[in-house]
Amino acid sequence: MAKIFIGPSPLSSVPDWEYSQIIRSAGHEVVYNPINRQLVESEVMHLLTGMDAVVAGSEPYTRAVLQAHPGLKVVARVGVGYDTVDVAAATELGKVVTIAPGTNHGSVAEHAFALMLAWAKGIVKQDAGMRRGEFLRGINTPLRGSTLGIAGLGRAGRAVAERALVFEMRVVAFDPYPDQGYCLRRGIKMVDWAGLLAESDWLSLHLPSTRESHHLMSDKAFAAMKRGAVLINTARGAVVDEKALEKALDSGHLGGACLDVYEEEPPGILPFFGRDNVVLTPHAAGVDQKSLADMAQSAAQAAVDILAGRWPTEKIVNRELGRED
Repeated sequence: MAKIFIGPSPLSSVPDWEYSQIIRSAGHEVVYNPINRQLVESEVMHLLTGMDAVVAGSEPYTRAVLQAHPGLKVVARVGVGYDTVDVAAATELGKVVTIAPGTNHGSVAEHAFALMLAWAKGIVKQDAGMRRGEFLRGINTPLRGSTLGIAGLGRAGRAVAERALVFEMRVVAFDPYPDQGYCLRRGIKMVDWAGLLAESDWLSLHLPSTRESHHLMSDKAFAAMKRGAVLINTARGAVVDEKALEKALDSGHLGGACLDVYEEEPPGILPFFGRDNVVLTPHAAGVDQKSLADMAQSAAQAAVDILAGRWPTEKIVNRELGRED
């Protein structure tokens, strides 16, 4: 019997969900995170003692953590990103890293639109005003008829595009490997990066954190955007240079920002957090009740499969460690 640690604290409150049944039915022990928040490195280091696998949240799996636990065989991410896992170290140490593809794009898309609508309709300001006894009526911004630019037309980007079309928005998109057939069927115009910046009234980012995407939203990129455009980031914080974002907001060239992710998390209080034209959430886009259940189930199944000698190729990040049977 193996021990499988459950990293994300929200999963500790739902021990009867399917993910735990998958682990127990395979004959393994479920060990829950005893701390009701995201773990820091020292806590991960301690709590992984004696574990064979981890169903991992956004806590850090650094080289030091991975080296300290030679018996750990699997880091199964509850999500589709893996920037909190040192994949190079995991690969070197023979530990399989997995993700949960196809599980949270709907949640991300809904959240992106919640942010856009909150900004366009002044929901945050109006709500605060009503609570102070103020009746702040005004002219809001329509989504219909405006252009939504999507950077990255993967699962999340497509889910956002589908919703944008229902909102009667024009959609343009940039993707290094575009599916021209899909775009043609849905009436989505593919453009290059410069075209995306120039045409978008709303720019929604759906790119992974890579060396190529790091600070893609730079001083130069913000300057190339349409004046008054709004940035939405539900992808990864590293894609946006926050100092450049601050300057673009201060200059008035950028109309606003809707942010769910940050370069460092938690970010503390950044200089632009007090602005009326900024809407903020705490890296919550990918997690609702359905997506969390689906991601946890996928991660648990991946851990169980790998411990049993099976190889779920579509979930594995460091595939060089093995091959499909």
